[in-house]
Amino acid sequence: MLNMEDKVKVFKALGNKTRFEIFKNVLNTPYVCGIDTKVNSDNVIAQATCVGTIANEFNYSLPTISRHLKELKDAKVINMEKVGNKIYVEPNLKTIKEISDYFNSIVN
Repeated sequence: MLNMEDKVKVFKALGNKTRFEIFKNVLNTPYVCGIDTKVNSDNVIAQATCVGTIANEFNYSLPTISRHLKELKDAKVINMEKVGNKIYVEPNLKTIKEISDYFNSIVN
């Protein structure tokens, strides 16, 4: 369960236009990543996006994308897992649902 400080981190992370765009794309766009054949596919996060694919999609350098992804990860809106030589990113649906429920409780 997110405490108030955690919720503020989510809002701050998503308050940056670039991070919000990255988050929306990770959440809504089915990217295809090349899977290293030496890695057992059971270890790959289901429906995840590779960091390199995100960097290509946004025409930003890898360090810039990595910095934004770190902010999103610290805010718990994405999960990241390194598999072989790739880093996979997926939305943290638990946090997203909790933030959605929080907004609904404020509105209702």
